[in-house]
Amino acid sequence: MEKQRALWAAVAAASLLLSASPAGHAAPAGNAAGSQSAPAVLAKGLLTPLHLSDGQDGSVLVSEEFAGQLTKIARDGSKSVVYRNAAWDVAGSDRRGRTIYLAESQGAGPMDPRPLAGHIRSIDSGGAHRTFGDLAALEMKHNPDGGISYGFKDLPADCVAKLPKDVPVSYKGQIDSHPYGIDVYGDTIYIADAGANAIVSVDVESGEAESVAVLPARPHTFTAAEAAALKLPGCIAGHTYRFEPVPTDVKRGPDGWLYVSVLPGGPEDPALGARGAVYKVNPHNGRVKLFADDVMSPTGLDMDDDGHVYVASLFGKGVLRLSAHSGKQTVVLPGMLTADVDIRGESIYATVNSLPAPNAAPDGRVVKAPLDD
Repeated sequence: MEKQRALWAAVAAASLLLSASPAGHAAPAGNAAGSQSAPAVLAKGLLTPLHLSDGQDGSVLVSEEFAGQLTKIARDGSKSVVYRNAAWDVAGSDRRGRTIYLAESQGAGPMDPRPLAGHIRSIDSGGAHRTFGDLAALEMKHNPDGGISYGFKDLPADCVAKLPKDVPVSYKGQIDSHPYGIDVYGDTIYIADAGANAIVSVDVESGEAESVAVLPARPHTFTAAEAAALKLPGCIAGHTYRFEPVPTDVKRGPDGWLYVSVLPGGPEDPALGARGAVYKVNPHNGRVKLFADDVMSPTGLDMDDDGHVYVASLFGKGVLRLSAHSGKQTVVLPGMLTADVDIRGESIYATVNSLPAPNAAPDGRVVKAPLDD
């Protein structure tokens, strides 16, 4: 999930939540109305539990991404390693029957000097591994957002001259791939590629990967106060910057559309407000529709049978439910640094404390609570 947006993060102040919030605190009790009891903590001490999905027999699969590890949390809270490879970023996972699928990658963004690589890995019930769906090759060949313009348009030259050197004025979509969230539906795996700014599909049988849709840019018009807060020249006030859309998760809804959570391309903390979104994507023709706007830092997504969307708001208030009919946002599971969410029957699972505070031991957690309708 590193790209030009990382350059904007560099000029922003350090994340408000990471600097001001102590590590090692579980999600607070109660929902917005104070009617929900404290969630049960299923596991703690996890390093960057950025993704979770349902395992067999009531277990939970958690991707400790920065550790390159997929961990299984059993019903009794015991932990076991399903897969580990510290040389790779291990991202979202899903399951079809007794086979586990996960996305892994290398070389995403300018901060990772390794060659670009990414694929889907499957692990069957007998422990046999298979890698398929060369996502980096797809990106390098087609670069789906290569024709999209990001950055400022028609910013006066004297203002351009005042911008920090690390802030790109305008540019086209670059070659990058970071498979992040996945969803398995039948013989197809849908992937939210946070580097490519696209939704990709991989055929399980053939291993062929293809682009499904490119997400639209996320425009933001700066105010004078925002420019000052980010230590950017005041002359950008009133001008619009087209930030990259960064898809973080994907889920096929009961209506047949793909629902996609999108970060606003940095800064992702509350510095510029709630600028994330959830889009609907037609998997057959790539048509994109906005489902909900003004969502704070959505990094994980799931749905229930009624079409309500549940979003993990990393720098927001926890898990948000977006109404299937109106998109209205309701906090259903308060939490700090909530990275992912999974709906299972009448229960809601989430990862909290997902990013460790500076100079503190990691204490990422998996929590569970009743799904309150």
